[in-house]
Parts: sequence; C-alpha cells; structure tokens
Amino acid sequence: MQGFDTLDWIVIGVYFLLLMGIALWVIRQKQNNTEDYFLAGRNIGWFVVGASIFASNIGSEHVVGLAGAGAGGKIPMLIYELHAWLVLALGWIFLPFYLRSGVFTMPEFLERRFNSKTRWFLTVFSLLAYVLTKVSVTVYAGGIVIASLLHIDFWFGALITVVLTGAYTVLGGMRAVVYTEALQTVVLVLGAGTLTFVGLNAVGGWDGMRSSLEPGYLNMWRPADDPEFPWPSLVITSTIVGIWYWCTDQYIVQRALAAQNITQGRRGTIFGALLKLLPVFLFLIPGVVALALKNRGELSWDTPDQAFATLLMEKMPSGLRGLVAAGLLAALMSSLASVFNSCSTLFTVDVYRKLYPDTPEKKLVNVGRVATAIVVVLGIAWIPIMQNISGVLYEYLQSVQSYIAPPITAVFLLGIFSKRINAQGAMATLIAGLTVAAFRLILELNRHSLDPDGIFFAFANMNFLTFAAWFFLFSITVCVVASLLTPAPSAAQVEGLTFGTLSKQQKADNRSSYNIWDILVSLLVIGIVIYVMVSFTG
Repeated sequence: MQGFDTLDWIVIGVYFLLLMGIALWVIRQKQNNTEDYFLAGRNIGWFVVGASIFASNIGSEHVVGLAGAGAGGKIPMLIYELHAWLVLALGWIFLPFYLRSGVFTMPEFLERRFNSKTRWFLTVFSLLAYVLTKVSVTVYAGGIVIASLLHIDFWFGALITVVLTGAYTVLGGMRAVVYTEALQTVVLVLGAGTLTFVGLNAVGGWDGMRSSLEPGYLNMWRPADDPEFPWPSLVITSTIVGIWYWCTDQYIVQRALAAQNITQGRRGTIFGALLKLLPVFLFLIPGVVALALKNRGELSWDTPDQAFATLLMEKMPSGLRGLVAAGLLAALMSSLASVFNSCSTLFTVDVYRKLYPDTPEKKLVNVGRVATAIVVVLGIAWIPIMQNISGVLYEYLQSVQSYIAPPITAVFLLGIFSKRINAQGAMATLIAGLTVAAFRLILELNRHSLDPDGIFFAFANMNFLTFAAWFFLFSITVCVVASLLTPAPSAAQVEGLTFGTLSKQQKADNRSSYNIWDILVSLLVIGIVIYVMVSFTG
C-alpha cells in the first residue's frame, strides 16, 4: 500500500491548523459557569446544532465498521444508517419536552418526570454504556485507521489521538466541541464524498459495481428465518436502538439542548437528519466498491475492516488522499470529543453537583475538566474484551446497544406518552433491564463454555436482533404492570412533561415554533429514507 506524499501532508496540516485556530478562539472565551461549559451558553444556531449532531454520530467506527459491513456481506446493517427519520423524531416529539423542563442532562429529565432514583440509575447506566459502546469502539477504530494510514503502532496512534482530542475538549468545553464539529463535518463530507466518487468511477459506476458482486449482494432485506438478519427483528430492534440513541441519549441530545430556542433546536435536528442520509454513500458504498475491485483482482485486503483505508490509499490521487485522511481524523476526533464532553456533563451535573449542591460554578467547571480521564482509561481497558463479542466492529456496536437500549427506550417513550407511568414502573424497568442485559452479555462472552443443549446457551446464542425485540416487549410489560400496581403520579409531577398534560399555551407555543418549510424538508427526509430502503432490495 502506497503512503502519503508532500501534498497529502500539506492538506492534513491545513486541516489541523484550522482546527487549532477554532479551538484556540473558543478556549480564549471565558467558561466560568456550567451552562457555558456544558451547553455553550444555550446560544447555538441550527447549522452548528445539525452539524454537531452529525459529526458526533459519525465516528471512526463508521469509517471502519460501516465500510467493513459493505465489504463483508453485512448489507442489512445499512438500516441503522437510515435513522434520519428518528433524528426528526428528536426535534418534533422529544425536544420540546426537554427544553421546556430546562434540563442539562437526560437523567435530570427523568428526575423531573419520575424521581431522583431514576436519575441516579440512568447516570451510572449511561456512563457504563459510554465505556462499552462509545469510548472503546471509537478509540479502537481510530487506532485501526491511524495505524493503517500513517504506518504506526495501533496503540500509539490511538493514545495520541485521545490526548490531542482531550486537550481542546477539556479546555474549551461544549463550545469547542460543537464549533470544531462544524468544521469537521465539512471536511468529512468533502473527503469521504470524493472517495465514493473516485471509487465508483474506478469500478465502472453503479452498474459496474453490481456486476462485480454476487447476485442479491445489495439486498438489505433477508428472510424472517435468516440466522443473522431476520428482517422483522431487524426493523423492530433498529428502531428501538434508534429511539434510544437519537432521542434519549445524552451524547446526541446535548447538542440540541445547546440551541438558542426550540425553533433553532428543531431546525438543527432537521439539518442533522439531512446529513444523516449521507453515510450510506460516504462509507457503505466505498466498502462495496472495495469488494467489487477485490473480486476483479484490482485491490487486495485481508479483513473487511481494512477495505476503506485500502481503497483510499490505492485509488485516490495525491492531495485528495490527504483530504480523505483529514476527514477520517475529523470523524475520530469529533466523536471522541462528544463522548468526552457528555461523560463530563453527566458526572459533574448528575453525580458531583447532586452530592455537593453548594459547589461554586467555577469549581464545577474544573470538576468537569477532570472527569473524563477515568472514562477514557476504562474504555481503553475494554478494547481487548470487546474483540471477543463479534467479528465485525460495526455489528459489535449494534449488538451491545441492543442490550442497553430496550429498557431506556421503554421508560422514555412511556414516560412522555402516558401520564399514568410512575417512578416505581420506571425504576423496576431500569433495574430489570440492567439485570437482563448484564446476564446476556456475561453469557455471550462465555458462550463456548456452556452446554450446547442447555437453556443458558440458547439464551446466549439467540440472534441479538431477535433478543432485543423480545427484551423491549419485556421492558414495556414491566413498566406498565409495575405502574398500574402502584399509585398514579400526582398532577404536579407530570404537568407539561407528557402529551396528556400540556396546557393550551404550551400547545400554541409549540405550533408557533415551526413553519411550512420545516414540515416540507422533514417530509423530504422521510421520502429519501423510503427510496433508499426500496433501492436496496436486490
């Protein structure tokens, strides 16, 4: 594999200079209170909100994993990249409740809707989830990308990236994260988009690519009895995971909470939804192109996770290689910065400030700057373990998220749509959910030592998509039954926090916060999602 030349390094250097310039500009501004540090003063416009949502989502696990899914026959995983309609759900359904309650974090919203126990539980649950699915996967995938591009040791590359990203995140807070992500979004789209264009041109266009693949390779819909991706379970579970990730997870929602108002926040999610349509073309298609070229004998790589980097280094011309590499580094750094900032916010607001409510704002900011170190260390320690769970990186991420999402999704959905759901139902669901998820994960890690004919092996070996669908039904049942067996929450506890308790003024304010263009662009996004789903049927 050829390396970078002088022009490539110049392009990468220019990217880093721009990034450093933005970071330094933000760092020089005062960050003396928690609203400034964790929510950028709640003063972000729709463009930056949308770009930040997109950049936070697109990490190096997408670059490595989604391209690997395209190159490794995992086309059904594409459905997770068609969640633009769920980004819309954040803006149209969930965000008004979040902004109306004035919260910093999702656990804080649960305290407003239920009680402090649910807040504590979700805080700990979320921090664990970030170690399991975000920090470790992002660092691992980033290490692969950097090692393959720059020809350096995997661990050295991963750690250097963590340190560089951590520096401006710690010093600049949320404002540094969202403004650098706006730049990183532009670089990422330009870089990866150029690779898709060059790759398709090299393989002879869309028809040339399809002719180099086995028949039906691009069909994302498998039969209901498919052992890997049964379509009913795929649709149900991807939606459950999508609602959790896009509508209830601090990692994403924090960007919308930083908006100036509900209008800017909603338009930010609409813009984010438009951007979310791009990964199919930016990452999955290059993976498929790499496979088509390999089938022709024009490209060579050992594992699907190497497909993207190999296509980049072998087919891109000088200068453009550097642009794509800058885009990959942008993806890695933006997702790392986002998870660092979210972990910092959760720990400071939902743990430290709860334990020490009289702490001065300036000290809370310093606590937030220190908070990410432990999470990073834990994430790095988890990397060797996660390699035993699933063969393809992107599938690993979705499988672990499928164990985490069902109980949290059930609590938020029922909590917002039903005023009868109470704190006892929410807490029972979260505790039962964590127990079941941990049990499944432990059994899966030890699957090969279990009796193949035993019930534990059957539970551990169940398709993760099918498991998650049943797990969600179980979570809904626990939440409803436990709530009905205990007293209903008071009117004051649910006022304005569920659809059934909105005042006439709140409804009127919500209606006045959008116009016909917001509706039309949202419908356009949904139409494109349906078109892509139909296109990948053969």
